[in-house]
Amino acid sequence: MKKSKFNYFDLSKKELEYLKEFYITQKVGQMNESELRKFVHENISHQVKNTIGDEEEQEAWDEIEKFFNEEFESLLEGIKKKFEASNQNLKIENKTTSTEAIKKIENENEKIDMWMD
Repeated sequence: MKKSKFNYFDLSKKELEYLKEFYITQKVGQMNESELRKFVHENISHQVKNTIGDEEEQEAWDEIEKFFNEEFESLLEGIKKKFEASNQNLKIENKTTSTEAIKKIENENEKIDMWMD
């Protein structure tokens, strides 16, 4: 009986590595600029955003730091300031919401007490 299909088990490690490299070269060679940009964006996003554990987080941090080079510190300072301002606004909103909620509860309690007489 004739074997109709190959499986990756049928190839040696070197043959499989060669097939993979050939595939990568051919696939990238056939992609247009838009497809390449999308592909690279997805891969970098996955690599940087989906870090698991301190070691991978540190690798992503090092890569980002290397990319931004001398601008890295000022970029971090800007981000910290942006989020500090955002957190201040959130705290003010929470205080306002809390005050309004307390007043609403107090008003409801007053209405309940009024009917108890």
